[in-house]
Amino acid sequence: MPNTKRTRLVASTIAVALGATALAACGSSDSDSEAESGPVSLTYWTWTPGMDKVVDLWNKGPGKKDRITVTVKKQASGDTLVTKILTAHKAGQAPDLVQAEYQALPTLVSNDAVADIAGEVGDAKGKFADGVWQQTTLGTDAVYAVPQDIGPMMFYYREDLFKQYGLKVPATWEEFAETARALKKKAPDKDLTTFSANDSGLFAGLAQQAGAKWWTTSGEKWKVGIDDPASQKVAKFWGDLVKEGAVDNQPMYTPAWNKALNTGKQIAWVSAVWAPGTLTTAAPDTKGKWAMAPLPQWSDSANVTGSWGGSSTAVTTDSDHKAAAAKFAAWLNTDGDALNALAKESGIYPASTSAQLSGAFTTPPAYFSHQVDFYKTAAEIAETTAPSAWGPNVNVAYTTFKDAFGKAAKNKSDFAAALKTMQDDTVADLKKQGFEVSE
Repeated sequence: MPNTKRTRLVASTIAVALGATALAACGSSDSDSEAESGPVSLTYWTWTPGMDKVVDLWNKGPGKKDRITVTVKKQASGDTLVTKILTAHKAGQAPDLVQAEYQALPTLVSNDAVADIAGEVGDAKGKFADGVWQQTTLGTDAVYAVPQDIGPMMFYYREDLFKQYGLKVPATWEEFAETARALKKKAPDKDLTTFSANDSGLFAGLAQQAGAKWWTTSGEKWKVGIDDPASQKVAKFWGDLVKEGAVDNQPMYTPAWNKALNTGKQIAWVSAVWAPGTLTTAAPDTKGKWAMAPLPQWSDSANVTGSWGGSSTAVTTDSDHKAAAAKFAAWLNTDGDALNALAKESGIYPASTSAQLSGAFTTPPAYFSHQVDFYKTAAEIAETTAPSAWGPNVNVAYTTFKDAFGKAAKNKSDFAAALKTMQDDTVADLKKQGFEVSE
């Protein structure tokens, strides 16, 4: 890998915001000085359902006024879309705008696929929590995307069964473990929750809450800290609970998991703000019986949460209309009408702090209609989201997690060893790609 590319990626890492000196942003030049006068046609790759209806608001309103038309092209999500964007970029044919998960941004930046739009959207910073905005700057003076939706983590529990078994909602992880054991003693056929290895984002968010920094930099070298003390603490905590049988060890999103939630065999779920939608499908018979609370903390004085999911809107370096594209990206994720439409049509939880207590979020989700302060509590929790630290090969770390932790959970074996496997595989892949890695 050429040194210039490696330098660009290192300069873009979130780790800079976590302690190193901010480096100068690297961005593409603006090639659309005529954008404000139009007419301009933009293409937007996104997987969000109902996005075409939201974009219609732009095309019939601000876009029509500025003669900027946006066309939505629906895509697959995750690694599939990242690969497609990079392939298109190599041919100089990437669309003007792309939806990008936060953990994918370092990969897109390192490949010079997304542009620095700080000059066009920098004033939007105040509309987002610091920890959220930082995910799109990667710790530099650049802005590589505008935050769209977020997934602050929280604790969901069967309020009726907690009352029935005399359980207290855990404020700390120590209390969480005590609650799991107490339930087992009172109802051996039930579990507080399960440790699942089929969604890497859950463990990543829990490690983030504990203070983990999985990718950082040392000079122009990457440093991988997946097995850092914070992550080891989280792995040991869950590994011990699984080994002693205090919680279940089965994966989420299966028919068996759905049944466990729907019948009360499992009475809690560590999840994120989007959980009501999942519970509506997984446990329809328990509507109105669940409640939401902040995530348990590692100490009584702490008040921090992790993030599970979320995405942003980025402008590609292939776009001939950077300013126009950035204008649309800012509108999509900060305008009140656009955000209300995103909530209605797409079911997202907005990254914009002002939108979290307005429009669709003035009343609780139907599944939690009895918890009238649901979104007020969610907004307060979202403000405490810890900074994240993503790197250029999140996909490798996530794939290894599913394999190594999947086996450890099934066999009730050493979670620390699984974490080390994640570390080793991620470091080996960085070296294979030509990155310099600091041991």
